[in-house]
Amino acid sequence: MEAEKEYTGMPRIGDKAPEFKAVTTQGDIHFPNDYKGDWVILFSHPADFTPVCTSEFMTFASMEDKFLNANCKLVGLSIDGLYSHIAWLRSIKDKIEYKGMKNVEVKFPLIEDITMEVAKKYGMLQPNEDSTKAVRAVFVVDPEGIIRTIIYYPLSLGRNFDELYRVVIALQTADAFGVATPADWRPGDDVIIGPAGSCGSAEDRMQGKEDMDCKDWYFCTRKLDKDVVLKRVLKK
Repeated sequence: MEAEKEYTGMPRIGDKAPEFKAVTTQGDIHFPNDYKGDWVILFSHPADFTPVCTSEFMTFASMEDKFLNANCKLVGLSIDGLYSHIAWLRSIKDKIEYKGMKNVEVKFPLIEDITMEVAKKYGMLQPNEDSTKAVRAVFVVDPEGIIRTIIYYPLSLGRNFDELYRVVIALQTADAFGVATPADWRPGDDVIIGPAGSCGSAEDRMQGKEDMDCKDWYFCTRKLDKDVVLKRVLKK
């Protein structure tokens, strides 16, 4: 039972990101300390030299500048050694073409985790899926080192990277403007205003006394211009 807890335990949204030091393809890192002040996507993949993972790394690498412009850095992990990582990333750059992407150089760190120490801390090992490979976990960590989003995929399912980017933008928008974002929200769409905290404020909303569109006291939206969002969230 204790061994199972060690493999399946994981931090929760709102927790401080578990601290670790690791060797990566870009040198040693101390996480999350080295990333204070930045948003980070920490993600795991099952193994080097596997096709789904290759498609994901090419996509992430091709979108890295877009994430960086949104104040978000990328850090990958698998239960493979450093030399395997290096050989695989070189193979991707030299030999693989996918969806028009070629000569793709992965510049973000890829963690060596042959001891599984980091994978266990983050619950990236799911024994009923595979006891020796990390599943496709995604942790979005904010500039204070707090976990804000957790997304898990099975080994067979490649991630949707447009959605990961949307998550990063939506989280920063919610923080910056004190709002929530509805289903399928993208910059320029209306945002959600939190429920009224009293009968009086609920009545004011329904009488149109606030700058919002209320369908009922608990469901109110307001416009938030796309340019306003992007100017606040993006670096340029």
